[in-house]
Amino acid sequence: MSFESFEEIIGFAIEKEKEAAAFYTDAAKQTSFAGVRESLEEMAEEEKKHQSMLENLESNKEALEEYKFKWIPDMKRSDYMIDLQYQDGMSYTDILRLAMKREEQALKMYNELQKKTDNAEHIKVLKVLCQEEAKHKLFLETLYDDHMAKLGD
Repeated sequence: MSFESFEEIIGFAIEKEKEAAAFYTDAAKQTSFAGVRESLEEMAEEEKKHQSMLENLESNKEALEEYKFKWIPDMKRSDYMIDLQYQDGMSYTDILRLAMKREEQALKMYNELQKKTDNAEHIKVLKVLCQEEAKHKLFLETLYDDHMAKLGD
């Protein structure tokens, strides 16, 4: 990833957030289970919020300044899973695995993008996004653990 400006970094991040929202929206449409659909739709909305934040950085400066960072534990479930490609009719388990990997990759991406700038404000924006993606990853890993426990695994 080679970027000439912070605007290019933000443009790239916006596209990634759009892709993530589309993934969750499409996956939600494919499932017949209401609870699963609801969780996926929530994730799509979260990704849309990130997109909006990035598109409106100037008007979100105050919220970014007041953002409270918290330690988000990493269960590392996705670290031990292979990458999957989305397919229609995927099982709930596979959708969760795929979603966890996507959030893991988004977290890594935002960590890498921080290295592309030395501007403290820009770094903070990317750290906020790291935190948000870490929350998503934890949420999905918890769903996965709960689901697998119900299956007796």
